[in-house]
Amino acid sequence: MNMADNHLVRFISISKKKDGYYANFRVKGIKGGATISSSISVSIDEANVDLSDALEKIIAECGRIAARMSESKLQFEGLVAHTHI
Repeated sequence: MNMADNHLVRFISISKKKDGYYANFRVKGIKGGATISSSISVSIDEANVDLSDALEKIIAECGRIAARMSESKLQFEGLVAHTHI
């Protein structure tokens, strides 16, 4: 599936962790010849929704946060070139 320069954020599930409930999303896309695939978990509390809300509202509010996070700039953690004279 070629999504051109867009990302597809797909809801996967809601999970319980020891510090609360999270909406889980998977992000996939292709941009500039690179295939992007990642997972994002959004705290339901931080999205200002509650488990008593409709599932559609939980997914929509958490999905907005997941979409913003998938567009954030990433920084490569790797080798740093050092020049010694």
